[in-house]
Amino acid sequence: MKFHKTGLPSPSRDWALFLDFDGTLTELAPTPDAVSVDPALRSVLAALEEGLGGALAIVSGRPLSEIDALLGIGLPGAGVHGLELRETRGGAVQPPRDMAAIRVIERALAPMVEADPRLILERKPGAIAFHYRRAPEREDECRAAMARALDGLPGMALIDGKMVLEVKPDHISKGVAIARLLDVEPFAGRIPVFAGDDRTDEDGFEVVNAMKGITIKIGPGATRASHRISSVDALLAWLKEVSRLLSV
Repeated sequence: MKFHKTGLPSPSRDWALFLDFDGTLTELAPTPDAVSVDPALRSVLAALEEGLGGALAIVSGRPLSEIDALLGIGLPGAGVHGLELRETRGGAVQPPRDMAAIRVIERALAPMVEADPRLILERKPGAIAFHYRRAPEREDECRAAMARALDGLPGMALIDGKMVLEVKPDHISKGVAIARLLDVEPFAGRIPVFAGDDRTDEDGFEVVNAMKGITIKIGPGATRASHRISSVDALLAWLKEVSRLLSV
């Protein structure tokens, strides 16, 4: 049986549910700290966690500490595109090692950011994000500056997000993080389900598709995902219905 509105399979208690955060559980905001969390989200996540026997994780580009503060709970998951990993609820976060290359990129981009307060350079554990959402007309300049900053720095990957350019080590991705979580309880042996909204989630879609799981793209755009939901609000409505059906 499928959900009438989404075409997604009816939920199963043997799902392992992985959810992106920005653009998926919350609407995107002009700056990372301006995001607003739907008051109903915490209770929906709690119900999903219970219905899935704890097999619920957040897989985000944000550091896990920021997600914990926004949600008020420390769910399992991956932060900074997989550089951080937490295998259990409230457990210790496996942090990334500090990388000299990130400091080099930060120094290279700092003058441009200092000259235009609309640009944001967000330092993350083991990674860095260059936001130009408030100055979209400078996209080409920002891309060129990031390309120059990356020149001569092997082993780094550029992630092209929604008006943000992020750099991280190239051996880490959301897909790698999901695969690692699926090796441990309570995720092991379950059907993976991953929902995300932008290019940074495509590695996760690829891994979950290869495992015969369910992948969900939120919003428009080309994707490897097998299903699509129109908006953040539509996803939250679907998650509420999933939690209700799992509780029956």
